[in-house]
Amino acid sequence: MSTENLERVTILETQHKIKGKLWYLIPIVLLLGLLLIILFNYQDSFTVSKILDGFNGDFVIYLLIGIFAQLVDGTLGMGYGATSTSFLLSFGVNPATSSMGVHVAEMFTTGASALSHYKFKNINKKLAINLIVPGVIGSIIGAYLLADVIDGKAIKPYIAIYMIILALIIIVKGLRKNIKKKKTKQLGILAIFGGFMDSIGGGGWGPIVTSTLMGRGRDARYTIGSVNAAEFAISFASGITFVLFDGISGWRVIAGLVIGGVVAAPLGAYLVNKIPRKPITVLVGLLLIFLSLRTLVKFF
Repeated sequence: MSTENLERVTILETQHKIKGKLWYLIPIVLLLGLLLIILFNYQDSFTVSKILDGFNGDFVIYLLIGIFAQLVDGTLGMGYGATSTSFLLSFGVNPATSSMGVHVAEMFTTGASALSHYKFKNINKKLAINLIVPGVIGSIIGAYLLADVIDGKAIKPYIAIYMIILALIIIVKGLRKNIKKKKTKQLGILAIFGGFMDSIGGGGWGPIVTSTLMGRGRDARYTIGSVNAAEFAISFASGITFVLFDGISGWRVIAGLVIGGVVAAPLGAYLVNKIPRKPITVLVGLLLIFLSLRTLVKFF
């Protein structure tokens, strides 16, 4: 190999290594910056005594919800928001706090999930990048409407109905056999709609985007990994919007979901190709339907 070709190969390898490191550095830097902003602006809410008092039975429940929801999302490629929101609503958390808590928590859990999927080489970078910009736009619009325009309590039964629809989508898509791959059209519109509904309903990015892409015959491993990676940006955008327009509330919800999700993220990424998908998909879908019906019964 000539000296010129050797130099060119060396440059390409260096660029590849730098790009690889950015997939780790960008989420870490953003999350550390967010954590510092929250602590600086809401330091009165995080005194030592308040934090110690917050580690009670409710916190344990939120922690378990975070673990379970992240395992569902990491292995099925969908369902974190739907699972956690359904559980939170069933335990009496109001929709605005629930959606805000889920999306702020998802900044950390999706960051951990994206890093885990990148480590296991589950990400199609081109697909992830094409989903990010339109998904962020849709999520910001939805988060703003829920935080500053829509009455969260009034839409609680509608969110429960939406969760039932998502659960049915999860079940139907999970039971479908492998489909011949087709070209995915209007990817931007799909991402905008997924981001918008995810913010409004507290979940839906995975069931809407992942299920649609897999329904077009895309490879499950790379679809799940790429959608999870893009979800970090969508969650970050909607979470920041909630914080700006609605402030921080329900920190126990956020802390429980974050800790549980971060702990479970590597396990979910590892299990993505290790567990039988159909029975797990059906069980998760039925569980979400049960929780949503329970919320509707309580409301009426």
